[in-house]
Amino acid sequence: MSWQTYVDDHLMCDIEGNHLTAAAIVGQDGSVWAQSASFPALKPEEVTGIMKDFDEPGFLAPTGLHLGGTKYMVIQGEPGAVIRGKKGPGGITIKKTGQALIFGIYDEPVTPGQCNMVVERLGDYLVEQGL
Repeated sequence: MSWQTYVDDHLMCDIEGNHLTAAAIVGQDGSVWAQSASFPALKPEEVTGIMKDFDEPGFLAPTGLHLGGTKYMVIQGEPGAVIRGKKGPGGITIKKTGQALIFGIYDEPVTPGQCNMVVERLGDYLVEQGL
């Protein structure tokens, strides 16, 4: 299965009649493996900051999580495994696997819990596959 198929069929899937706003699978080096058409362009320093927060949980809390120039307030996640961010009625979930970062960006009517479920389910599957 191609990485784009994971994005199209698993991350951008139907969630009770709605969809994530954008999604991507990105290598831990910042290389984009696959993304939805609406996923923002990543800046190298954004990926560096995200990876640093996985290594040092709380690193992004004072400055916020930046993605494609958009700032998200960092909220409770899972240290070393999941980073969650909030901006207005929407937000972001990032799941770290052995080799990649799984991104899901949502806006109302999708809920934070729905985004978390979609992103983390795929991330857990990829971890099980050794990816």
